[in-house]
Amino acid sequence: MMRIFLFLATNVAIMVVISIGFSLLGLTGTLDAQGINLDLNALLVMSAIIGITGSVISLAMSKWSAKQAMGIQIVEQPPRNQTEQWLLAIVTQQAQQAGIGMPEVGIFLSPDANAFATGMNRNSALIAVSTGLLQRMNKDEIEAVIGHEITHVANGDMVTMALMQGVVNTFVYFFASIIGHVVDRVILQNERGHGMGYFLAQMVAQIALGFLASLLVMWFSRYREFKADAGGAKLAGRGKMISALRALQREYEPQDLPGQLAAFGINGGSAQKLFMSHPPLEERIEALQNMR
Repeated sequence: MMRIFLFLATNVAIMVVISIGFSLLGLTGTLDAQGINLDLNALLVMSAIIGITGSVISLAMSKWSAKQAMGIQIVEQPPRNQTEQWLLAIVTQQAQQAGIGMPEVGIFLSPDANAFATGMNRNSALIAVSTGLLQRMNKDEIEAVIGHEITHVANGDMVTMALMQGVVNTFVYFFASIIGHVVDRVILQNERGHGMGYFLAQMVAQIALGFLASLLVMWFSRYREFKADAGGAKLAGRGKMISALRALQREYEPQDLPGQLAAFGINGGSAQKLFMSHPPLEERIEALQNMR
């Protein structure tokens, strides 16, 4: 909760600074002179509500959504078999090492080696692994993968990523709305309400600005993956973490996790580097090899 409070406080401060900047630069007066009549401060507040609220709601529902989307079977007490017993023991041990509450542990059906962490609270998270991971990796490698996911939880990555996405959404909506107003009032000369030009221009601008903003979000996601790898190496051992990443390299055309879960998985994507949520596996292995 402190992380959320500080992040929101920071964003409020940013909004105040931007609002003061509007006043000092006289942007509102300039827009009015062009016949646009747009209240930038009100638009900024509305954009923040739209951008951040959706992100926070998504985060709050993340565990439930993951369970539904992936068909996750939660490992209950007592475990049904030795694999579940071992899995619970490893997660319990690493959670204690990382200083977080015991996460829920789940298994989802997938032939690909993958795992992810999700949840709004670091003391009430979910760690899920695929059946493919349990079948294709040895226990040392699985231990390292779990350490990677535990580190995501301990670092509060789910909260940080959700709030960062909220801030990005805020400014995408804000600037897209300004573009829509300019097109509607100045180019199409609409004097009353919002015409079709506003909605079309705003939609196109949101797509274009969202595309550019995703570069920033993906950069941060890749940075965070290096940190999770380092945490996994600390919890399970550097050799085990490197071995787990090598095992992923041996996978043939691994499939991405759906939607936002991809940002918290162990597997990387196949898109170009700038649009990848994970760094190339070779770079991650090299970073671990050079880690002191």
